[in-house]
Amino acid sequence: MPTKAKRYAEAGVDIEAADKLVSKIKKLAATTFRRGVLTEIGGFAGLFALNTDRYKNPVLVSSTDGVGTKIKVAVAVGKHRGIGIDLVAMCVNDIIVTGAAPMFFLDYLAFGKINEKVALELIEGITEGCKEADCALIGGETAEMPGMYAEGDYDCVGFTVGVVDRDEIIDGSEIAVGDILLGLSSNGLHSNGFSLVRKILFEELKLSLDAIPEGLDKPLAEELLRPTKIYVRPVLGLLRQGFRLKGLAHITGGGFYDNIPRVLPKGCKAVINKNAWPRPAIFSFLQEKGQIPEEEMFQTFNCGIGMVLIVSPEKLQDIKLILEGMEEEVFEIGHIEARKKDEPSVIIT
Repeated sequence: MPTKAKRYAEAGVDIEAADKLVSKIKKLAATTFRRGVLTEIGGFAGLFALNTDRYKNPVLVSSTDGVGTKIKVAVAVGKHRGIGIDLVAMCVNDIIVTGAAPMFFLDYLAFGKINEKVALELIEGITEGCKEADCALIGGETAEMPGMYAEGDYDCVGFTVGVVDRDEIIDGSEIAVGDILLGLSSNGLHSNGFSLVRKILFEELKLSLDAIPEGLDKPLAEELLRPTKIYVRPVLGLLRQGFRLKGLAHITGGGFYDNIPRVLPKGCKAVINKNAWPRPAIFSFLQEKGQIPEEEMFQTFNCGIGMVLIVSPEKLQDIKLILEGMEEEVFEIGHIEARKKDEPSVIIT
């Protein structure tokens, strides 16, 4: 047996503690395993066998993302499970807009000093998110980097890979004038705009995390740490029932103005009725107290809509009924019009 890495421990890196953590992570990750997983956690790489019988012309779809400064709130509150869910959600929600089904997920956790309790909470959240997205946690990295992060701080990054048949890729090319925009409700702020949120709530208003501001029904800590909603099941549920979705947009960083144009053909614009859905109280509170212009609200936040589906009018009612049957809150939020050369791609009225 090799001797303990005493000098490395003196430098602030505890290999023994990291090894013990990995053994606990293995058990959590195993609960997410699905057909295709060939390796356990702990090897040099994760192996996943693509089901070639299911796909005629498979295309792999990948995404990577983080959670941002929402982590600062989690650290202050001491609750981290939701951050793990956020991490999965931010990645899988990005790939399902192409029609891809997530297959597997990997995480990267970086600490100044590994805190086993925090790390396990994060992994518990990641496994919960992976189960909801029907993807396997097949690997990751937990790094201890003394001097890089302040005590108690950490960062995390997620990576996911999915698959879709080439003929079934959703790329927005079929979107046409007259199509309808359906919005699926968000779970609050999700994981975007937190640098501004923290500035308004804690620097300008000097609020505490246990405060319940007027108009809200929960303490700020609980409101801010609501995990990002995962939209894999409703989207893939529609696709597997044979409904053709013309376009999808994950309303994340950049809000409506940056994300919806990513799927629109050049000759189309989205016209959105901002009164078509109830705006959660946290957004109204931030806008009023932070004196945020309306346009910036829709540029920075999801304002209550986390995923936008673009569908043909003929399929509208059937799709709404199926989504409601899945207990999704769905709203008809706008439509597609012809766009002139110098017009914006998104108009919110």
